[in-house]
Amino acid sequence: MIDLHRDVLRTHPVFDGHNDLAWELREQFGSDPAAAGLLDQPALHTDVPRLRAGGVGAQFWSVYVPSDGDPAAAVVATFEQVDLVRRLVLTHPDVFAWTPTASAVRDTIAAGRIASLPGAEGGHSIGGSLGVLRELRRAGLAYLTLTHNDNTPWAASATGEPVGHGLTAFGHDVVREMNRIGVLVDLSHVHERTMHDALDTTTRPVLFSHSSCRAVTDHPRNVPDTVLERLPRNGGVLMVTFVPAFVNQACADHRRDGTGPAPRAALPDVVAHLEHARDVVGIDHVGLGGDYDGVDRLPDGLEDVSTYPALLTALADRGWSAADLRALTCGNVLRVLEDAQDGTSVD
Repeated sequence: MIDLHRDVLRTHPVFDGHNDLAWELREQFGSDPAAAGLLDQPALHTDVPRLRAGGVGAQFWSVYVPSDGDPAAAVVATFEQVDLVRRLVLTHPDVFAWTPTASAVRDTIAAGRIASLPGAEGGHSIGGSLGVLRELRRAGLAYLTLTHNDNTPWAASATGEPVGHGLTAFGHDVVREMNRIGVLVDLSHVHERTMHDALDTTTRPVLFSHSSCRAVTDHPRNVPDTVLERLPRNGGVLMVTFVPAFVNQACADHRRDGTGPAPRAALPDVVAHLEHARDVVGIDHVGLGGDYDGVDRLPDGLEDVSTYPALLTALADRGWSAADLRALTCGNVLRVLEDAQDGTSVD
């Protein structure tokens, strides 16, 4: 089985849906990629040797900024985060490549470097402006998560204060404009109503950049089966995340109640979500979105970006074929990215 995962990763490396390295660089190293020591940085979940060991060939880098501050400041900070990812690529040009298009991702994977695309984690990053959305796309933005932990004025979050809508009329306009200019509609973090509203409006495939299955772990950040069942018709993909509270019910309960010692999640918990997702939507609609450097603790066996091969081995041991693993690692998300960008223009 070890040889199987090596064969898969040789031609179909992991294209991960969500990594918060950029925010950690901002917080810990003053937004200076050169100062972060990414050739060997044990203080982070992510560095170059572990990306290589993990078989990562493409990464959506989250350009997250907090969702509870001034909207205008959030727009500025988001552009700064996009700039930070660009400078990360320039600091290690032998490792990373800036790849705003699906064709560039394919070329970079073939050349053995790590394709790098920014994804904005929350609609607050556009400050209520379609013009800002267009400028972010011109800057290379690949996806926009419609909310983060808080509602925006136009979209309900899974963890925001209760409101009487999913998407407002302007929210539907945002989705339509994202379709037009080639920005992926990311439905992680959003309320179930927002998920359905976006699927009703979009003409392009969606993705969940880092979410898991609510039927396995009852947490509002996870995706209910009633939504998952719509993905095959839409063509989208659920990128299963590794966040303990999203993959393990005891961890979810502890996060909510905060009593007693913290339980641990483990690699088999993630396997359970992947298998449930495959059962509901089929292998063509499942991917990986680890959320490395976005959480303090990860499941045992999935502690950093070097551990993707262990997960593939566990899946192969449970009967996943080489074709299944190739779809999971990058085949599905590359298709979704291509479909989202095909024939689009920001002008």
